Amino acid sequence: MASNHEGQGRTQPHPMIAGYYANPAGRLTFARDLFNRTAQHYDPINRWFSLGTGAWYRRWCLKLAGLRSGHRVVDVAVGTGLLAREALAITGDRRAVVGVDVSEAMLAIARTNLGIPLVQGAAEALPLADSVADFVTMGYALRHVADLEAAFREARRVLRPSGTLLLLEISAPRRKLTRILASAYIGGLVPVLSLMTTGDPRARALMDYHWETIVNSVPPDVIMQAMRDSGFREVGCRTEIDLFRCYIGRKADA
Repeated sequence: MASNHEGQGRTQPHPMIAGYYANPAGRLTFARDLFNRTAQHYDPINRWFSLGTGAWYRRWCLKLAGLRSGHRVVDVAVGTGLLAREALAITGDRRAVVGVDVSEAMLAIARTNLGIPLVQGAAEALPLADSVADFVTMGYALRHVADLEAAFREARRVLRPSGTLLLLEISAPRRKLTRILASAYIGGLVPVLSLMTTGDPRARALMDYHWETIVNSVPPDVIMQAMRDSGFREVGCRTEIDLFRCYIGRKADA
């Protein structure tokens, strides 16, 4: 697997996946429509997928990156609010966590779940002012953006000096045994369970696409280089069970 460049300085998180959208420009529209159609199923499916460990892991990564009370957070691709919920538990201030998402249906659920400020927008063009956040976070959505550098430059723009970018992501395992187990569970069992528990074929389609983006995603070193190229320093990636990645980068001081 390698990065796929549509043009100079533009890195996609994965190549175009045949059968889902006709051209790279259709990625955002496809993702928005997919999440709008399946938003009501997202939280139950996530519980199957994470085996109940998702909340703990999200909060652990936030603390590892240095989030604490008094920080302001912009959670990009907030979805139903799973990562924002853990950020809120740490900061203790609903006004200090802002969620951004392209999906109206996801935003509606996040509004009900959390009651935090929310705005519709994409990672590559955040509808926010400069230097408004101590943290920019994104949980398991990097594979759905069209341009890694554009998304990272926007994160850097809205961060204050010394601010932190935290990305939680899943990428293809490097070890053979982990690949086999992940393929059987995430690529095989989870989509079937999603259909059985929801009765909605669109829920299965969501998880089938989820797995396709995982196996086709660029490797961690490409993501980290895109972060550096976008102006982040102290870039690193912590890996758990050869599958879950926690990327952290800092914006340089003014």
